[in-house]
Amino acid sequence: MNAVNRQNVRLSARRFRLRCVLALARKESYQIVRDPSSLVIAFLLPVVLLFLFGWGISLDLGSIPIGLVVESPSRDAERLVASLRGSRYFIVREANHRQEMEPLLVGGRIKGLVIIPQDFAANLSRGSATVQILVNGSEANTAEIVRSYLENVLQTEHRHRAEETGNRLIGDTIHLESRVWYNPNLDSRAALLPGSIAVIMTLIGTILTSLVVAREWERGTMEALLASSITRGEFLLGKFIPYFALGLTAMMLVALVSVIIFHIPFRGSWGLLIVVSAIYLTVALGLGLFISTATRNQFVATQAALVVGYLPSFILSGLVFEINSMPTPIRLLTHILPPRYFVSALRTLFLAGNVWEIVLQDTAILAVFATILWMLTIRKTRLTLE
Repeated sequence: MNAVNRQNVRLSARRFRLRCVLALARKESYQIVRDPSSLVIAFLLPVVLLFLFGWGISLDLGSIPIGLVVESPSRDAERLVASLRGSRYFIVREANHRQEMEPLLVGGRIKGLVIIPQDFAANLSRGSATVQILVNGSEANTAEIVRSYLENVLQTEHRHRAEETGNRLIGDTIHLESRVWYNPNLDSRAALLPGSIAVIMTLIGTILTSLVVAREWERGTMEALLASSITRGEFLLGKFIPYFALGLTAMMLVALVSVIIFHIPFRGSWGLLIVVSAIYLTVALGLGLFISTATRNQFVATQAALVVGYLPSFILSGLVFEINSMPTPIRLLTHILPPRYFVSALRTLFLAGNVWEIVLQDTAILAVFATILWMLTIRKTRLTLE
């Protein structure tokens, strides 16, 4: 009988804890309704920023990793290979078969693939030959630069052949046949907006929760919460749930605006997009709660959210600047920034589809970030007046 009573007490405690979380979530939802600024941040600001990103951003890129396949070695092919190797604009990875390189292009580890065909030398001896290049159009500016520089290399090789023969060559002896994957028109907006969504959601998610704990301290309502028997986990979860719902709704809103108004193709799974976005929102909201818990001041929390959340996601995520062209220390720093992986996952889902190798890897890394951030936030949260 005593065992049954103890079990009933434990079950009652569990029900009480769930009611506690739901009550706090309800209270926070009422606060959102009473304070329209949260709704403005969640719904109006993302759309405004999306239009700004869609119409106001241009990109500059630097060094580019490319793949090189020589199907049949020859003196003429080797000269072209040497020209590519000697270019300061390319980091060249070589293989004997295109099947070895195409997965690297799909996975984003190279930005272009140059294929010197088996009949290159024979065709060149007859007057002209073709070199094929495949570029990943999910980064339109990079793809255009790859193509432009390769055309430059071919023109240089054309001039060298003319100097060696001592004759003026009529027309181009080496032609470039280019194919663009995922974004055939090289529309920069199509490459830009999916990554911009990541930056927008970083800003929105971090700002939304960077204020909630600091607001409790500044308004003096924290004392009432401290007087209850609420635990740290319940307190943070109650704060998290309403803003998670707001953030995920805002994420779907900007994704639909991108597809319907800006005509950005979406080739992946909407369900997978929701899963990846939910994990990333957990990261962004966890960062905001950590800032709010650490600062206890709304103004300081807002400024910290902008500096820690927005600026790294805009500058170091690969959205604006090509990561491979950054200095080594900065390039290493990008590996510990969650927006880098969300930008990669969004671009893949929008333009390439469900490329599981990329999306699963990015999602797993984001889940690790979410776990670490929440562990730090729970540890930092102190339900005391000290």
